[in-house]
Amino acid sequence: MMNQKVHEIMNPTPVVTNPTKNLRELSHEMLDSGIQQLPVVDNGNLVGILTTYDMWKQYENRTTVEGLTVGDVMNTRIVKIRPNDKIGTAAELFADGRFKTIPVVSESGELKGTITAFDIIKKVFNSEYSTAILYQEKFNG
Repeated sequence: MMNQKVHEIMNPTPVVTNPTKNLRELSHEMLDSGIQQLPVVDNGNLVGILTTYDMWKQYENRTTVEGLTVGDVMNTRIVKIRPNDKIGTAAELFADGRFKTIPVVSESGELKGTITAFDIIKKVFNSEYSTAILYQEKFNG
């Protein structure tokens, strides 16, 4: 199972944002939807990642955030993985504890999807158990 490819369990249609999006507006959208990390895409290519932590740091360090865009605060040092990399490689990155979402990109930098630690947990769980006891809607399927 850990030798399977990332593209087999990744989310191929993640919610994304772009560098020109207003930070205050996006922060409300993220809060309302419970999203904590967003890939930042420009012309289909991954250019950054925005996390609630990145936003929190901006709100803590400034007297105002008016006029700031996603591009002003996004993190451009991105850990990413390729669609044909092994699930075990992603699991090792998640074991580090610093990541919750890892963008999946092509060789040219095009965003192909995202993978989360939950995607891996779900894959392992479903391989061991035919049906979930508590959270069937999350683990079955």
